[in-house]
Amino acid sequence: MRRGRVAQKQKTRQALLDAARYFLDLGHSPSVTEAADYAGISRATAYRYFSTPETLAQEAALDRLSTEMETIAADLGRDSDAEQAAAEAMARYLSMVMRNEPLFRAYMALAARGDGASALGSRRLRWLRAAFAPLAQAMPQARFERLLTALSVLAGIETVVVLRDVCELSSEDTEETVRWMVSALVRASLEV
Repeated sequence: MRRGRVAQKQKTRQALLDAARYFLDLGHSPSVTEAADYAGISRATAYRYFSTPETLAQEAALDRLSTEMETIAADLGRDSDAEQAAAEAMARYLSMVMRNEPLFRAYMALAARGDGASALGSRRLRWLRAAFAPLAQAMPQARFERLLTALSVLAGIETVVVLRDVCELSSEDTEETVRWMVSALVRASLEV
């Protein structure tokens, strides 16, 4: 009986997250009641899962992105050329950011308002640490940590905003520029 209740709670939570992602994909941060109504869940139940719209939006964004980030991280290291593998991993991540641009921009707006959008940032660092772990053996720990810090600047919507909105680059030129930056950072980090 207990197992069924846990499964139902997970299903309800997932339905709310799916509803929130629907609105985020449209570039709109939904209220808890909007997500509840769209998911066909009572508003009271929805508020038991997510007490604020910010929490709902953050969790919806993180839910979608985590799976893609983990897949990219798992693929790194299969290429023997560390510089090329790192550039490819970051390009794939950037492509995922651009495919989910409305979601990332909505999340960035939450962060800009100071609504505690730090969970994505901490996941970004965990993802980078996992994705670039093969490089950790090739350099001193302090240099690896500096590389992760530098790469974290390139691993998000902020890079897309600067390169596309400010510099007016195309998506292709944005990807090529990020590949070049990652290659340069990795090359510099690997040099003795």
